[in-house]
Amino acid sequence: MALKVAVQMDHISTINIAGDSAFALMLEAQARGHELYHYTPDRLAMRGNEVFCTMEPVKVRDEKGSHFTFGEESRFNMREMDVVLMRQDPPFDLAYIAATHLLQKIHPDTLVVNDPMEVRNAPEKLFVTEFADLMPPTLITRDKTEIDLFREEYGDIVMKPLFGHGGAAVFRLTRDDLNYGSLYDFFAATFREPWVIQQFLPNVKHGDKRILLVDGEFAGAVNRVPAAGDLRSNMVRGGAPTDSDLTDRERDICARLGPSLREKGLILVGIDVIDGWLTEINVTAPTGIRAIRKLGGPDVAAMVWDVLEAKVKG
Repeated sequence: MALKVAVQMDHISTINIAGDSAFALMLEAQARGHELYHYTPDRLAMRGNEVFCTMEPVKVRDEKGSHFTFGEESRFNMREMDVVLMRQDPPFDLAYIAATHLLQKIHPDTLVVNDPMEVRNAPEKLFVTEFADLMPPTLITRDKTEIDLFREEYGDIVMKPLFGHGGAAVFRLTRDDLNYGSLYDFFAATFREPWVIQQFLPNVKHGDKRILLVDGEFAGAVNRVPAAGDLRSNMVRGGAPTDSDLTDRERDICARLGPSLREKGLILVGIDVIDGWLTEINVTAPTGIRAIRKLGGPDVAAMVWDVLEAKVKG
C-alpha cells in the first residue's frame, strides 16, 4: 500500500545528503513505493481546525549535486497525508514550537513523526533530566552564584546554551580558567534562556556515542571522535564517525528510556552517551542513520519505515 508522505524539512537544496537522516528516510520511503511531498515549515497554514500547505512532489536520488527533482506544487489539506515527517533542524525556537501546535491538529489521524506535542514537551537538554541518575552532574541555570557553587564542587565544567544544537557555543572551563567571567558575560548577553552546566568528562576524547532508538528499541550506534584540538564530537564540527557496539551500561540506558519513548510516540530518537553517561535525548531531527549504515551497521531507515507502515495500517 503506497502512502502519501509529507516531509517538513529545511529546504532540500540546502542539505548535506551524505549525513542527512531525513534524506535517508526519504530514500527508503521512495524505494518502498510511497509518494513523497516536500515543504518547509513556513508554508503551514491553519484555518479553524484544518491545516493546509503548498507542497511539491519530490523524487530523490543519492547523487551529490543532483539529489532531488520537484514536480508541480499543489495545495493540500494536511489530513490528505498518511505520514508527516517533522524533520527540520533546530533551533528549537518559537517557530519550531508553532509548527508543533499546527501539526498537533492533524495527529494522530495523520501520523506525525515524532508526535508534535511530545516533541514540544521534550526539549532535548531538559527531557534528559527525567533520567538524572544516568547523567553526569548537571546544573540548569543562568544564575552566577549557582554556577560558582557548581564549579567549586566539580572543577572542570562544560557550559552550553539550553536550546543550542550541533555543538554550537559549547565551552569547557577548567577550575582556574581566567576566561570564566568573560564567558559568563557573553552567555548572559547572548542567551535569554537558562544554560546547561555539566561536569567535564575527560573521556570525551575517546568519543561521544550517538545511539538511535526506533519505537523505544535499540537500532544502531556510531561513536563520534572529536577532531584534534576540539572539544566537540558532532560530525558537523569535524567529529569522525567510527563503528561501535554497545556496552552493558549503554544497553541498560536504552532499556530505561525505551518504555517512556514508546509511550510518548517518539519513534525515532537519538541519545548521546559519553563514557557511560547520558548527556542528551534528541527528539527533533536526530542524525546518525547514514553514518551507521556506511560503517556496516543496521539499516535504521528501514526499521523506521517498518514501524511507520505498521502504525498506519493499524
